[in-house]
Amino acid sequence: MGRYSIPFMGVLLLFCLVSSSEAEYLKYKDPKAPLNVRISDLLKRMSLEEKIGQMTQIERSVATPDVMNKYFIGSVLSGGGSVPATKASAATWQQMVNQMQKAALSTRLGIPMIYGIDAVHGHNNVYNATVFPHNVGLGVTRDPVLIKKIGEATALEVRATGIPYVFAPCIAVCRDPRWGRCYESYSEDPKIVKTMTEIIPGLQGDIPGNSIKGVPFVAGKNKVAACAKHYLGDGGTNKGINENNTLISYNGLLSIHMPAYYDSIIKGVSTVMISYSSWNGMKMHANKKLITGYLKNKLHFKGIDRITSPPHANYSYSVQAGVSAGIDMIMVPFNYTEFIDELTRQVKNNIIPISRIDDAVARILRVKFVMGLFENPYADPSLANQLGSKEHREIAREAVRKSLVLLKNGKSYKKPLLPLPKKSTKILVAGSHANNLGYQCGGWTITWQGLGGNDLTSGTTILDAVKQTVDPATEVVFNENPDKNFVKSYKFDYAIVVVGEHTYAETFGDSLNLTMADPGPSTITNVCGAIRCVVVLVTGRPVVIKPYLPKIDALVAAWLPGTEGQGVADVLYGDYEFTGKLARTWFKTVDQLPMNVGDKHYDPLFPFGYGLTTNITKY
Repeated sequence: MGRYSIPFMGVLLLFCLVSSSEAEYLKYKDPKAPLNVRISDLLKRMSLEEKIGQMTQIERSVATPDVMNKYFIGSVLSGGGSVPATKASAATWQQMVNQMQKAALSTRLGIPMIYGIDAVHGHNNVYNATVFPHNVGLGVTRDPVLIKKIGEATALEVRATGIPYVFAPCIAVCRDPRWGRCYESYSEDPKIVKTMTEIIPGLQGDIPGNSIKGVPFVAGKNKVAACAKHYLGDGGTNKGINENNTLISYNGLLSIHMPAYYDSIIKGVSTVMISYSSWNGMKMHANKKLITGYLKNKLHFKGIDRITSPPHANYSYSVQAGVSAGIDMIMVPFNYTEFIDELTRQVKNNIIPISRIDDAVARILRVKFVMGLFENPYADPSLANQLGSKEHREIAREAVRKSLVLLKNGKSYKKPLLPLPKKSTKILVAGSHANNLGYQCGGWTITWQGLGGNDLTSGTTILDAVKQTVDPATEVVFNENPDKNFVKSYKFDYAIVVVGEHTYAETFGDSLNLTMADPGPSTITNVCGAIRCVVVLVTGRPVVIKPYLPKIDALVAAWLPGTEGQGVADVLYGDYEFTGKLARTWFKTVDQLPMNVGDKHYDPLFPFGYGLTTNITKY
């Protein structure tokens, strides 16, 4: 920074410089100064406008250099599908982030901005990134070591694009699969979700042993700040309706939905995202008791609380309620001037005390200092080759193998179908999801709602994986939706039918019927009614399968496996054992929902913890 005068307490202090090369010593810019000293020094230099700018998070599409500089914007984000260019390279992402950072650093105090992105199953917005299985599959693995490796790989791929902050992990406890975000949840069981918070030290690095509980931690420029979301109870809403009301006692809220947050804070998570849902009729973003009282005061969380943009029905109240409840950073993607003006008005009129603003800004600055953003604000071009690397794709392939659940194997236990023989004369691969990378990856992939087809990114479809696994002499015939005559007219040795749900995210995925997408049911009927078949379900949750079960020889839940479809073939053909156990209850009919393990009237099709194995040594 060049020389400047600092206004403080209404007095202009002029510093006499010995020579033109000398600059004022700024404690907040000294990496050797104690953290609290740096925070305090910078905070006392900031104007109200600069403080409110730090609390404001805007969308990348409006984050021009002029906007960054004029409003002192503290944070920028990419919403789902918000990219600098179609199929943008790591270098293009880095260039964009650096341009915004340069504008932030050109402000009076030179406070770096923090760029955040939804990396919920790998760096899923970015072309050619490794897309890992969604959380619904990862919970099946019950493997925290693997989950940490996924966090480490994701951090490197995110940093490869110059981004230091991810809106992940989602540690919701989905209690009803009708919820459109259920695939973002590891399990209906809080113990499994708590175990999966091991992704946080993967993303951020292992917190030092002597660290104080609640203090955010990021171990250098190869790691990213994480965000535990969505606090609290978002997975327990009535009928699984997104952003709806969670009806549960205080003790129930703490015992089911809180444990993973407690673990996340112990592991040094940098931020917590507040839910849009309500608890017993009260919006979470206005719940001061749970945000300030419990999260900040009882659990001693010292990182950033943030929220998506306040609802607009009563904007002034929403701003007042959210900030007063303890929210520090507010996502106002496009209408940022309205938020800035409103918050400024409320502070100047003593509706919101300046002490609350100072608390919020101190928390934001703490995370930025801990991350090393003041010392290393720009992207590291040497990390660009980490995006979609072979090593990361191998980790994803392992995750796919371990997330598969074998639900049925043979119409009698004496005649199992799996593992499949690699050497056959002719086999049929059918189903709308067999040759569809987009369906495999699900929502939150390249775009917010996800995309069907094979053009969205690079990866291996299940069909391609099968072709690469079977003996070269085996003829593989693909027909997406064959009729019965087609199936009967060829002498197929067996069939693989891959069907499931189309892509969705958030409210668009809320479903009261939980049926497979057409023509999935008819494909099962046409194929499995004629020849031996294994059905592979590509879904974000349990779906209605009971009516088709008698026709099916073998049934595999593959969830949303991501880009590495080879992991599915690895297990179907016996190169690896089935090890996955259901982390969700599989219902018989939707009328039973919600139904979770431990319920008094528990009558599932496949219970929590269920999962067959194949004795591959026998083959």
